[in-house]
Amino acid sequence: MVSKKSRTVVREQKHRRLRNRFSGTAERPRLAVFRSNNHMYAQIIDDTVGKTLVSASTLDKEVKAELEKTNNVEAAAAVGTVVAKRALEKGIKTVVYDRGGFIYAGKIKALAEAAREAGLEF
Repeated sequence: MVSKKSRTVVREQKHRRLRNRFSGTAERPRLAVFRSNNHMYAQIIDDTVGKTLVSASTLDKEVKAELEKTNNVEAAAAVGTVVAKRALEKGIKTVVYDRGGFIYAGKIKALAEAAREAGLEF
């Protein structure tokens, strides 16, 4: 009998392969993105010490207040803008983009483009 892997398992395998290729440093931390069915999460991580430097999500009050829905492209763009703004306040200008095994389209792409427009370089 042929069994098919679930989308979640495939995404996690892709993410593990991606993480073998790059990691965040103090000079260039990693912008990790996660998308659930209802929310978007983004955090900037220094992998050398295993510490989250900046984070933003659609659960944050300032982001959620300006959104009608938390699981669409506009919400992803809002999270990208907020995480970039917070990163620039902490002096982080360049990052490595970690799409988390998700396909670079739709919400993942919108978050990345919004972060770039807000001033992050990657």
